[in-house]
Amino acid sequence: MRDLRIVFMGTPDFAATILQHLVENDYNVVGVITAADKPAGRGRKLNQSAVKKYALSQNLPILQPTNLKSEEFQEELKKWDANLQIVVAFRMLPKSVWAMPEYGTFNLHASLLPEYRGAAPINWAIINGETKTGVTTFFIDDKIDTGEIILQSEVDIKENEIVGELHDKLMHLGANLVAETVDLISKGDVATTKQPELEEKSAPKLYPDNCKIDWSKPLEVIYNHIRGLNPYPAAWTTIINGKEEVSAKIYGVSKENTSHSLEHGTIITTKKELKVAVTDGYLNILQIKISGKKLMNAQSLLNGYQFEEGAKML
Repeated sequence: MRDLRIVFMGTPDFAATILQHLVENDYNVVGVITAADKPAGRGRKLNQSAVKKYALSQNLPILQPTNLKSEEFQEELKKWDANLQIVVAFRMLPKSVWAMPEYGTFNLHASLLPEYRGAAPINWAIINGETKTGVTTFFIDDKIDTGEIILQSEVDIKENEIVGELHDKLMHLGANLVAETVDLISKGDVATTKQPELEEKSAPKLYPDNCKIDWSKPLEVIYNHIRGLNPYPAAWTTIINGKEEVSAKIYGVSKENTSHSLEHGTIITTKKELKVAVTDGYLNILQIKISGKKLMNAQSLLNGYQFEEGAKML
């Protein structure tokens, strides 16, 4: 068995859960690298990453470099004398960093590579209507998410599953896969597989433009788009209600396949229901946040907000 000295690199909750799994199962984590503290909220108070908060609770050494290529940072990293690095939801590393440890640097990615390389694999799997996804560990090379695969673990995506639920499922699946991968490396028993040269589905970063709902699309496409962005960053739309124009984020929805003659985007309301006409049915809106108002269910919104005849979502 190899005596491993592990440096862990990551930032969000997803990564913090995996770090916690390693620490609680007595893997030898000698240091943690995470993002610099950032101002957040109205008071612009410095906010620590989830990984930093956990590392502090365990008295783990921490580095927060703003420049991964800086000599100062790399000299500090070398002092930890790590022989394995693990990366989960972090930045792209320069070769001088990922090639440093004797047993390499591996990454956990939340898809079945080579599909959904990129920044938002969990969202795009649901947006594209996939019925399965998974997690992959692979050794980092000089491109993004292209290195040789170590292990993969697959999971089904339920028909009504939202990205928040799938995120948590993959987080725990990933924690187990990372531990399995470390065990293989510790035994010197790793057999990698080269990623196939496929025209893979990509997972680009999410921006307001690709989060906006296109009401001209089929019902199933809109439904998947919304659940693939629920709860974060959330699909959004513009509401035209008489002379008022406001933006709104759409969260919980259900679908109703039926024929009608209404123009897509037309809003239909009853005392309890809020729905939008699309080409092949209606999208029932269960949870919505109109700009300037709190997140609420449809009935609560309709109790205090009047939609005029001819109101539309664009």
